[in-house]
Amino acid sequence: MKPVELLAPAGSPQALDAAIGEGADGVYLGLKHFNARMRSANFTYAQFERALQNLHRMGRKLYVTVNTVFEQREADRIYQLLGYLAALGPDGIIIQDLGLIPMVREQFPSLKLHASTQMNIASSRGVNVLSKYGISRVVLARELSLKEIRDIRTHTNVELEVFVHGALCVSASGLCLFSSFLGGKSANRGLCTQGCRRYFRPSTPGADMLPGGYYFSPGDLQLFEQLPDLVAAGIHAFKIEGRMKSADYVGTVVSAYRQLIDALWGNEEGIRQALARGRGILHNDFAREKTVFYSFYDTHPRPTRPEPVDWLQADRSGGTGIPLGKLLKVHGTGPQRRGLIQAGALMPGLGDSVRFHRADDTNRQSHKLTFVQEALHEGPGKKWISIPEGFAVGDGVYLIQAKVRSKRYAPVIPQGKDTSRRMPGWEHAPPLSLPKVPKEQEGKKLFPSGLYIGVSRLEDLYILQSHRPVRVMLQYTRKTGASLLGKPQSLPFKPEEIILVLDPYFPQALEPVLEEAIPLLIDRGYGQFVVNNLGHCPYVRSAHAAVIAGPYLYSFNRWASAFLSSLGLDYAITPLENNRQNLEQTVEPHRRSCMFITLFAYPRLFHIRANLEATYRARRFLDRQDASFSLITESEGSTLIPGNPFSIIDKLPFLKAAGFSRFILDLSGPPLKKGDYQDLVRGVQEARPIPHTSRFNWKNGFYQETGGPKA
Repeated sequence: MKPVELLAPAGSPQALDAAIGEGADGVYLGLKHFNARMRSANFTYAQFERALQNLHRMGRKLYVTVNTVFEQREADRIYQLLGYLAALGPDGIIIQDLGLIPMVREQFPSLKLHASTQMNIASSRGVNVLSKYGISRVVLARELSLKEIRDIRTHTNVELEVFVHGALCVSASGLCLFSSFLGGKSANRGLCTQGCRRYFRPSTPGADMLPGGYYFSPGDLQLFEQLPDLVAAGIHAFKIEGRMKSADYVGTVVSAYRQLIDALWGNEEGIRQALARGRGILHNDFAREKTVFYSFYDTHPRPTRPEPVDWLQADRSGGTGIPLGKLLKVHGTGPQRRGLIQAGALMPGLGDSVRFHRADDTNRQSHKLTFVQEALHEGPGKKWISIPEGFAVGDGVYLIQAKVRSKRYAPVIPQGKDTSRRMPGWEHAPPLSLPKVPKEQEGKKLFPSGLYIGVSRLEDLYILQSHRPVRVMLQYTRKTGASLLGKPQSLPFKPEEIILVLDPYFPQALEPVLEEAIPLLIDRGYGQFVVNNLGHCPYVRSAHAAVIAGPYLYSFNRWASAFLSSLGLDYAITPLENNRQNLEQTVEPHRRSCMFITLFAYPRLFHIRANLEATYRARRFLDRQDASFSLITESEGSTLIPGNPFSIIDKLPFLKAAGFSRFILDLSGPPLKKGDYQDLVRGVQEARPIPHTSRFNWKNGFYQETGGPKA
């Protein structure tokens, strides 16, 4: 077995100390901008420089997260940050935005690039595409089985990194739009508000008796037992999630994994002992209940008998901590406010941190205990503890950090006068202008100007006959593929009028499926595709198909567009999160004929790989604000969409005046009704607002943490 790296999160200098003190081979951390944990403490430039120097002296590694997407107006700032990092020489930078690949290769070739899990790479094809562009390591998407990870390893020479412990997203990596849709706080910008952890109540007719709960809040990943298998599979690095977590948490988890990794090079008895010690250490890590997630996922789903999902439990709170029970009594006010809890095997002490959670999920609050006393007159095993205002009998209490477990570590960044003077400069990013697409590639026949309609079912094609679009964009699934490749059938649109939209989540198990299907589809005349994952590209390029880059190949800046163009993807659908100002800054007038603008859609707020049909009988959910959401389940996965769709149909005249000429009504999602379709088409013809819809980020753009939404 080859040596492996154990990588720990460093969301603060204290967490850095704990990680190194417990034996992490390296850490990953973020600076003040362009990282996917903008709400962690992060590091100042001075702290970062000293940490880097000292870690290298110790023979440890440091990786910097630059794993968010950036807008065109931010190109100078990210260029300055890259220049600063190139001068200092971290062991690698972890990126999400495709635009950073050409920027680094052309301007800062000394920087080693690692692909973030936010890139949603879940196949060897995707890994190998990035390898050709200088990516030295790929952090795989977390929704993979052990079998798929082994298979990826056998088909690539690139270093692979996997998450083994910590919080999970219910959505496939890098595909969540929930937080962004609710208010511009995008997961792709490091500002996720964890909409999946919300309390929902089912509202499906016939399911009135189903209780409210945390239907989309997953447990925490723990692959401690699977670590020997992952090492044997040839994985290069194991990553612990938790840049928002305390130093105690980081130290606890690192110590368990360190002991096991070291034992793997010894005898079987040593491994058994390390496993037993590690289980004990991890038992009280103050996090959620543990899951192995998709490790043993059935990669050949059976539509007639979907499997239940054990990592989603609606009756489990979305927060972290060890449950201590509910408040039994409350008395007093202000600093003297007290609550009674039942003593269990683990009880809090003075100075411990607990979390109070309102029973109706309207409030959660952390609190350091200033008072703990035995409640002798209340019966055996009960204690009074200090509680903040706003909580009452029946509210939950969770232990999130025990003072007695706090441990001192040697500081990686010693206290003292700071001698660092380095900062990012004020240079401008080199001007970048994409060339005009040659006339022979303009696709006027393949992709004519006009209205495109997206649907998810073959039967929806018949509804579109009442107002025929210039092209149909049909969501491609295994079910759809089987119909198109089965017995020839009479469809209302010819194959050359149908563009097949490939799903953004492309796991290793689907590689042989597409490898077989795409040449057959092209032979049948289906030669146009929307690709939404880098792993799709080798199939369509080798088949010389006509291809459009989908909205999940995020092109928020010209550098990302240049990278897509280098892949042969000159035509693109702008991301749903984009705003008008950034769109016009990114897409120059001479390239606007290559851009597709979505005018209407039910955004996929998140996509879950599992089929939840067997887990939930409900298909419609309401949150605390009575906002409605629908769950669409299929054999290959489940998708949550909002009740109020996105629409900028009334902006069509302005978009045409700006030079855009290809537009999409994406009606994939809920079953399509003829009347709804006709109303939308009339809305397009009249360019009028559609009631009960959302603008998403079109007007205000991404939320800015320092200055609020853009004007």
